[in-house]
Amino acid sequence: MKTLIGGAVAAVLGLIGLSVWFGEFLQLLAGAIPVMLLLGGGLALYLGFDELKESWKKDDTADNSEDKTDEAGNYKKEIDELKKEIETMKSDKA
Repeated sequence: MKTLIGGAVAAVLGLIGLSVWFGEFLQLLAGAIPVMLLLGGGLALYLGFDELKESWKKDDTADNSEDKTDEAGNYKKEIDELKKEIETMKSDKA
């Protein structure tokens, strides 16, 4: 109940204050809007750059994984060739 009464009193005082100092309110608003736009734009630039860096990391990771897949395939081929050589050496000794 105290909160309801306090909120009503604050709303009435705010409405009275806004009507009495409406010119000053507009002046404050005119000064605050460019600052809010500047800060919001800076935040958007930061977040956009951060997202761009993450996409670059994903691209690098994808490139590296393709290279690793190619290397793994090359190693498998080399292992198969070495196994064949070992088998031929074993059959030559026998």
